[in-house]
Amino acid sequence: MYEQKFHSEDISGNSFLVTGGAGFIGSNIVEYLLKSGAGKVRVLDNLSEGLRENVEMFLNNSNYEFVGGSIADYATCLKNCEGIDYVLHQAALGSVPRSIKNPVATNEANVTGFLNMLTAAKDSGIKRFVYASSSSVYGDSPDLPKKEEKIGKPLSPYAVSKVVDELYADVFSRTYKMEVIGLRYFNIFGPRQKPDGPYAAAIPLFMDALLNNKSPFINGDGEQTRDFTFVENAVQANIRALFTKVEDATGKVYNVAVAERISINLLFNTLKKLTASEINPTYREEREGDIRNSLADISKAQKYLEYAPATKVEKGLEITLNWFKTRKPEQV
Repeated sequence: MYEQKFHSEDISGNSFLVTGGAGFIGSNIVEYLLKSGAGKVRVLDNLSEGLRENVEMFLNNSNYEFVGGSIADYATCLKNCEGIDYVLHQAALGSVPRSIKNPVATNEANVTGFLNMLTAAKDSGIKRFVYASSSSVYGDSPDLPKKEEKIGKPLSPYAVSKVVDELYADVFSRTYKMEVIGLRYFNIFGPRQKPDGPYAAAIPLFMDALLNNKSPFINGDGEQTRDFTFVENAVQANIRALFTKVEDATGKVYNVAVAERISINLLFNTLKKLTASEINPTYREEREGDIRNSLADISKAQKYLEYAPATKVEKGLEITLNWFKTRKPEQV
């Protein structure tokens, strides 16, 4: 991936810090930056969610540096902002169910860790701070498509943590004149997304099950809809957010999606067809804290970031499925 360029600047003289850079989305951002000739890419990750394989794959690149550490420690955040031009903050504890089970851990990573990184970036004079938010902030709002200006009440501690992040980012942007941009991810999927563990996402779970002739679970009736977004589109949004020169683009938060929705049942049947499987899903109760339907309005990102998602769901599923077929067992 990443033969297409999402920026026109020469970044050989720039340094980037990617928090959570050993994770799924973070490692894809790192790959793009290194392939594009970034002068320095530093990753800060405690490997609680990230994979060592996603670190080791870049170690032969002299412009890459990995630092093991936690964003929950302010001194660590400050030290790793030294000599850095741009921050891409991807580190977080994801998963709605996990946040319901352990809200304290979610708050420590997603709120305390976020505030530590934002403050460290401010104190270090970072040029621009781009961070990952989530479509979960729309909560109980029934409106479709989702527009950035109208959110509902959060339905989980995870959603609360992302709302708080956006509030902090807004305050830092206005109070300290920082260049901050938030990206509300809508169900990102793609290569390097983990299929194992109690909090794995639907697409890697489905792929893993179908490739191993197992019946995956579908929560509820499967008619809930999502705006599934291939990871390359998320990478594009991050890079365009880093370098956009459109007036008034900073200090805002943007939806990152494709602006198309698909039901979980249709998603499963698409994967079933791609894998030529005869396996059927097993339905179970709805998952607490889940929203029913999700569809993004991406016009704001198109206007201010020149965001143009090129990879739609089915093509993204094909690419991801090929990765799952060829991956080594230790990669997950």
